[in-house]
Amino acid sequence: MVNETTINTSATAATTASVTREEQAVILDYLEHGYPMDSGNFKTPIAQALGLKNLSLLELVPKKGVFLQPLEEVYIGEAKRDEIHHIKGRISIDRLTSTARNELPHALRKSIEKNEAPFIAFFNKAQPLTLRMHQLELLPGLGLKHRVEILKARQEKPFESFEDIKNRVKLLPDPKQLVVNRILDEMEGKKDKHRIFLGRV
Repeated sequence: MVNETTINTSATAATTASVTREEQAVILDYLEHGYPMDSGNFKTPIAQALGLKNLSLLELVPKKGVFLQPLEEVYIGEAKRDEIHHIKGRISIDRLTSTARNELPHALRKSIEKNEAPFIAFFNKAQPLTLRMHQLELLPGLGLKHRVEILKARQEKPFESFEDIKNRVKLLPDPKQLVVNRILDEMEGKKDKHRIFLGRV
């Protein structure tokens, strides 16, 4: 008999090999009876989720009798799991349900708040891409004037937090939301080839 905390087929193990580094995930949607379009009488419950560390979009199979709520945080690491039976694999953003898609910005914000350091480092270390374009301007809603103010402020002293950025760069849109919007663009493959957050945090 296979232990419930392990994945019970080699095929599923291979699928999840690339996401084993994720330890925690935020639930985006829970489908108690699986996907409506799936055929068959015995549908497996499915949860769509966001991995908090790598910002991976995941399909999770909950344990029997477990009911999950959007934005609930669950453990998906290698040790004993309380709610999740196994990780089914990664999914693309276009596979998300409408509920999951609506919850995604909130889950991203939660992830960013739990792990600010790499995002603050971006504001401190972003560099020019060309003579006319700077990495900072890849953030939707951040223009030339904001870029100049950020570069001036960080030269005086590196930023320490999102709150520090807000206090020292006047009239800047919410920097946390700028990051959320950029991550969503990268997930959707919009605008440009640059990936400044996905695969780097």
